[in-house]
Amino acid sequence: MKCPFCGFADSKVIDSRPTEEGTSIRRRRECIECGGRFTTYEKLETIPLIVIKSDDSREPFDRHKLLRGIMHACVKRPVPTAKLEELVDDIEAAMSNSLRREFVSKEIGEMVMERLKKLDEVAYVRFASVYRSFQDVDTFRNELNKLLGGK
Repeated sequence: MKCPFCGFADSKVIDSRPTEEGTSIRRRRECIECGGRFTTYEKLETIPLIVIKSDDSREPFDRHKLLRGIMHACVKRPVPTAKLEELVDDIEAAMSNSLRREFVSKEIGEMVMERLKKLDEVAYVRFASVYRSFQDVDTFRNELNKLLGGK
C-alpha cells in the first residue's frame, strides 16, 4: 500500500479491527519511510452470479427470490426456516465455489430439488410440479413413483 504522504510503497499494520457492519476490516497503517499514519479498509471482492433464464435473458442471482420459491413449496410443512436458509446458502456456496459465473436456471432448479428431496418429500413434489410444469396427473404420478421406488 503506497503511503499517501511520501508515496513509499511499503507500510506496516498497527491496528486491525472489523467495521461495525462486519463487512470490511479497518486497518491503521504506518509508513516505514516517513512514519505517516493512515487508514485503509479491506473489503471482500464479490463477483456477481448471473442466472440465464429459459428465454436466454440474464439477471443477477437473487438468493431472496430463490428462498421465496422454496418457502412457497414448504407452506404448511414442518420445515424450519433456518433449514431453508441453509439450503439456499449451500446452493449459493456451490455456485460461488465453481469456476463459472453464469448458471442456467434449470441447473439451479435441479440443485434445489436434489436438496429439497432430502429435506421434505412433499415440498420436493410441490417444487417439482411447478419447476417441471407438470401438465397432468400422470406426470405427477410418475414423479411420485420415482420417489417411492427409491425407498
